[in-house]
Amino acid sequence: MVRHVVVFRWSDGVPVEDQEAVAAALAALPSEIPAILDYRFGPDAGPADGNFDFAVTADFADEAGYLEYRDHPAHRAVITDRILPIVAERAAVQVRLDG
Repeated sequence: MVRHVVVFRWSDGVPVEDQEAVAAALAALPSEIPAILDYRFGPDAGPADGNFDFAVTADFADEAGYLEYRDHPAHRAVITDRILPIVAERAAVQVRLDG
C-alpha cells in the first residue's frame, strides 16, 4: 500500500471561500478516481504554531494506483484550477505502508 501525504500553506489573504472550494473539489475525486482506497483532507486543527494550513492523505493499493491518481485529469484540474492559484508552499511524500 502507498500513502500520499501533501500539505499546503496558502498565500497571504486567501479568502476562506477559496479554501473551501479546494475542499469541495477534492471531495469529488474519490468518486472519479477508482484507485483511491481512502481519502482524507482538511485544514490544520491548530494546536501547534507554524504548521501548514491544509493537508491531504490518500491511500492506494500500490504505486500504480498513486500514479493513476497523480495523472488523472480530474486531479490535475483541481491542482490547476483551485490549488495553484492560492498556494504559497507545498510539501509531499509517498510512504509505503506494507513493509
